[in-house]
Amino acid sequence: MKHNYFSWHRCVAVAFKEFVQMRRDRLTFAMIIGIPLIQLILFGFAINTNPKYLPTALVSADHSDFTRTFIRGVENTEYFRITAQPKTLKEADTLLAKGKVLFVINIPPDFTRNLIRGMHPQILIEADASDPVAAVNALAAIPTLETTIFNPLFKGNLNDLRSQPEPLNIVLHRKYNPENITQYNIVPGLLGVVLTMTMVLITSLAMTRERERGTVESLLATPVRPLEVMIGKITPYIIVGYLQVSIILVASRYLFDVPIEGSITLLLISALPFIAANLSVGLTFSSIAKNQLQAVQSAFFFFLPSILLSGFMFPFAGMPQWARWLGEILPLTHFLRITRGILLKGNSWYEILPDLWPILLFAAIALLIGLKRYRQTLD
Repeated sequence: MKHNYFSWHRCVAVAFKEFVQMRRDRLTFAMIIGIPLIQLILFGFAINTNPKYLPTALVSADHSDFTRTFIRGVENTEYFRITAQPKTLKEADTLLAKGKVLFVINIPPDFTRNLIRGMHPQILIEADASDPVAAVNALAAIPTLETTIFNPLFKGNLNDLRSQPEPLNIVLHRKYNPENITQYNIVPGLLGVVLTMTMVLITSLAMTRERERGTVESLLATPVRPLEVMIGKITPYIIVGYLQVSIILVASRYLFDVPIEGSITLLLISALPFIAANLSVGLTFSSIAKNQLQAVQSAFFFFLPSILLSGFMFPFAGMPQWARWLGEILPLTHFLRITRGILLKGNSWYEILPDLWPILLFAAIALLIGLKRYRQTLD
């Protein structure tokens, strides 16, 4: 007998069945609970669009009370934190190129003498403008330093200096992106973001799809070893990754006029371990997921922290220490520094090596985990 009337009892029974299935699907249940918590924690605690206490290098050839007062005033703005005191400006510029510091303050040897004589001495402040968001608020605080710092010191014979509108001349030099063009920061970063999303996703989906279709069983009848299968599977996607790199580089140069100051060959070589690392992550996810939907869900857990904690969307220096520790684990964080360093700063092997070896280490660990999981899948 066919029931044509609506039944709340049957509706509740179907809803209960869906809840039971949802609870049995651990990955989906974890995604329902985990993603909102991750977003809440990251956006609530880790994301800061007004970073403070930014690493700063100080090159000072003058050690008077006026100089020390100026340095204290700079640090009291809460935007600058002196983390290095190199002896020469060349050493400081190397730190700036490596990304170890975001600012360099250069105080000349005759600073105090010229200040007392009313000769408007210069102080050079160099800023890494490759990330405009990180530097803009700190640079905006500099013009107010001239009067707020030195006026209380102009007493007695120096009282006449108070009437001068500018007792000293602070010269700002925005390096690597002097015009604060946003595309100079975003487009090189997209190179790593696109590779992360596509490499992880297509690998995890491709391997999971083969298992759903039953083609994995055909591999068991062959003498092919798991390592050989794994390398053979990811090799075509390495070529796809390099194709994406080429497309983005051409578009960034001819569509967005992003400068290419460094070696393209160096960038392509550096991209290989990064591509391999993401492919290994995708392979690991494919061995965990039971279907393609779970593969996509697993990949999303990797995308979210990679994009938010790498410094692509928000200044890396503005994050709390625990968020920076997590960000340092992710390969995208280091690859962003490499791409921006090569394209905008013209960095060489020497400058990118501190960010290249963490990618190599991550790729090796991810490859071993993926190989172990994939061997279990074949078995």
